[in-house]
Amino acid sequence: MYSSAYTLSDMEVFVFPQLLYPLVIANIMSPAIWKWRDDPWFEGIDGKSFNYKANRIKQYIIQNYIFNLDLSTWGLTTKPREIERFRDFIDMDTLRQSNALFGYEGDKYYFDIDIRKHFGLDKYDSDIIPYWKTETVEAMNAFRHKPGFSTGAGECVSLSALYAAAMFVVAKIDPEKIFLIATPLHSQTFILEKEGLLTNNRRILTKNMWFNGTSLSAKARRALENEKVTIVANLSGYIHTMYGEATINSSDYEEFSTRLNEFLRSELTVPLFINFLRFKSKYKTLFQYRCDCQNVSRYISLEKMFEYEHSSRYNAGPETRKLLLDEIEGDDFHLSPLPGKLFLNDFEEVLELKKPKTLEAVAEEFLKISGNGFSGTIAEMKEDLDSFLRTVPRLPGKEKKFVRKEAQPSIKPDMTREEIIQEVLSLSDDSELCRLAVYAYRLMEVTDWLPYVKAAIERNPVSFSDLEKKSVLEMYSILKSMPDESIYDGNRLALPDEVWNFGRGDGIEKAFLLAANIINKDPEGVIKLETGDGRALLEYAGETYEFESAKSLRKSIRIEGSSYSIN
Repeated sequence: MYSSAYTLSDMEVFVFPQLLYPLVIANIMSPAIWKWRDDPWFEGIDGKSFNYKANRIKQYIIQNYIFNLDLSTWGLTTKPREIERFRDFIDMDTLRQSNALFGYEGDKYYFDIDIRKHFGLDKYDSDIIPYWKTETVEAMNAFRHKPGFSTGAGECVSLSALYAAAMFVVAKIDPEKIFLIATPLHSQTFILEKEGLLTNNRRILTKNMWFNGTSLSAKARRALENEKVTIVANLSGYIHTMYGEATINSSDYEEFSTRLNEFLRSELTVPLFINFLRFKSKYKTLFQYRCDCQNVSRYISLEKMFEYEHSSRYNAGPETRKLLLDEIEGDDFHLSPLPGKLFLNDFEEVLELKKPKTLEAVAEEFLKISGNGFSGTIAEMKEDLDSFLRTVPRLPGKEKKFVRKEAQPSIKPDMTREEIIQEVLSLSDDSELCRLAVYAYRLMEVTDWLPYVKAAIERNPVSFSDLEKKSVLEMYSILKSMPDESIYDGNRLALPDEVWNFGRGDGIEKAFLLAANIINKDPEGVIKLETGDGRALLEYAGETYEFESAKSLRKSIRIEGSSYSIN
């Protein structure tokens, strides 16, 4: 678990849900996000509303990060290897319910498109799966150094953790209100502020946006509509669908569940009916709209109105419809009703004047004005309306045994970064959350090095293919030519794949990259690695390879195959 705090693959986070929120804390401890406060983009933000702050953070993230889920960044692993790694923690039946690449079928969409082809895995043996890793904010920022990238980048868990940290550091939201939600195929953050706010990769959704019927909202809805929620975590702990015990405060989880359910439900109104018709495009062809202009009735199909939305500031909803109609070319209107189409006006009148209380009553009124010839369509529309207006998240059950095993850190928005780091460090002996946060933060001065060494040697495959045919001397020459620049400040260490991906590293980091590749080629090899006095020395097969180091870390490490000793 502690070595997984460095690599943070999707599989590792699923098996060890304790790891999810420590990444948020590690990002909060990082100087990288605190620098955002000094950016002119956030000038004067403290006095602004929550929605202003959230939108400002969203735009900053959109401008500075892209979503990245390729196969090349963090390499590949195999199903048998991952099954063997976690056989003491999870069985295959449980795994198949949690991971699409192991047979998960929670969202039919992914299987309609062939998930292996969708992820580019169709060219590999069926046992090959991605070794997707969650990135720290430093690794996300470092994508700027990777060929083909001009900004930072990250996958969905990385972006949800980035949002959570930014909401605390920049928007100054109490961390107890910030919840991470993991499903088998996605990760999001839910903020318990105002009506609620949900992040989705780089974007955010308010409750109004959840129901606006756009294609972006449709994508954002997919996970909670179709998948089980496997993990919910906040500062107090986690709850996991697979485990019988939950460490999250039961009152926090109760409030989260209530607020999320409220966020995902709404009453049917005229604006929401228009949004529904935009969302479920199969119904838009049913309708026409009667526009009475200068005592003359003109008619236009709803699909034509929706078509004009794409190039307009206005939409077909009642608030801006007149302004949208003013932009529509005259020859798109008809002077006679369009045959076979229902009048949207009549349906809106039912919702405005009769205000039926239930969807059953709505369907009855709709059937009266459409006629029995539309009975099947109206019945189907009622079911689709119910799904649109009421998403029921499949959350981990509240029958879990809620346990409090440790002290919870007191982290408040008015604290300085230094005070937060001190709070986390002071509780690291008594709090697993704080201890794992220190590991995820890579604070090598106070952590046991064994988890780092294990992660560095065993779980960084991305450089192996590129260096497969290189000799030790050739690899050493390549590493020496790289900038001696770590992506982590102070005495924090990057992993070998981070060094290779971003083409830079401190001498200690380069030495571990060389060591990992030597062991990959020579599994029985013996390596001695010494750090300190401004350098890192690697001894292998009677040869010594020296790197310069700016890290003040003194260690003596012996690597003998998969056995490690550290002094």
